[in-house]
Amino acid sequence: MGIRFDSVTVAYDGNVVLDSLDLTVEPGEVMALLGPSGSGKTTALRAVAGFVRPVSGRVLLGGRDVTDLPPYRRGIGMVVQSYALFPHMRVDENVAFGLRARRTSKAQTRQRVAESLELTGMAAYARRHPRELSGGQQQRVAIARALAIRPDVLLLDEPLSALDARLRSGMLAELARLHRELPDMSMLYVTHDQVEALTLADRIAVMDRARLQACGTPQELYRAPGDAFTASFVGGANLLPVTVGSGGVEFAGRALKADTGDAAAGARATLCVRPHLVGLGDGPNRLAGVVREIQWRGATHRLYVEVDGHSVTADVRELRDPPRHGDAVSLHFAPDDAVLLPAGVSHG
Repeated sequence: MGIRFDSVTVAYDGNVVLDSLDLTVEPGEVMALLGPSGSGKTTALRAVAGFVRPVSGRVLLGGRDVTDLPPYRRGIGMVVQSYALFPHMRVDENVAFGLRARRTSKAQTRQRVAESLELTGMAAYARRHPRELSGGQQQRVAIARALAIRPDVLLLDEPLSALDARLRSGMLAELARLHRELPDMSMLYVTHDQVEALTLADRIAVMDRARLQACGTPQELYRAPGDAFTASFVGGANLLPVTVGSGGVEFAGRALKADTGDAAAGARATLCVRPHLVGLGDGPNRLAGVVREIQWRGATHRLYVEVDGHSVTADVRELRDPPRHGDAVSLHFAPDDAVLLPAGVSHG
């Protein structure tokens, strides 16, 4: 079952928190809503769930207009950041809650609870209470409860934000496995974490200031972002203010080679270069600067280099003798690794 937002606007006391959202989630697709706090992504999810009502526009599930339907009649599953498990109930009772609310028979309830716990790897914990589980295990129970009703649509609102890095990585793998095992179920996944979105989603909808900024596959948004905000929020980027010239651009008085497409000569623009594509030493599109900060990140060193008043970031691998703060260095990047964007800076 797919999801469609048809010009959905949500406002509280006249303050627009979701502005004319047009977006379609295809059946069986994982769509991540990615953006900073206050961008409108959770409001969009709550509009699908039925917890908020749009002031205009329609929400459709599988082509059916559900804008005016209460949450319990929409046939969706939902997982929230806080897990929302009932502390006085055992794991199996928590998972059965939605089924009992729908007056599912006892025999079918037992079967679906067992299937959902098996699917999430929690069958051995059925008789325990939430307080006896780790955070990651509690999140698995919350997912099992959402899956037990066999929803066509699963909504996940920042489901991993309360977990540590190791558990988060493991749960991402589990969610990806669930998607493979339940290919017909659509997922709408709200997150501010770009790694989660890049790892899990078939497509990413980038939100900012209550509006949809961009939508595409992770590869599309990473390799060819359409604007500075998307470039900075999906993967991180160097955003260099440039002027379009003949066969390239000018940055801080330097001529750089880049594909300018049909941009007019003399136009102001932004050149996007990913930090891992910036090398240390001489090469094409050479930039001379001074190291202002260096961070060791295990497999890489991250260099922050000041180039004529502009900060350029480079993620460089295997530096046995890294430069120090204040050292003069040269950076470079290949012309094909730069993307020309409209003028402007990220407001993220």
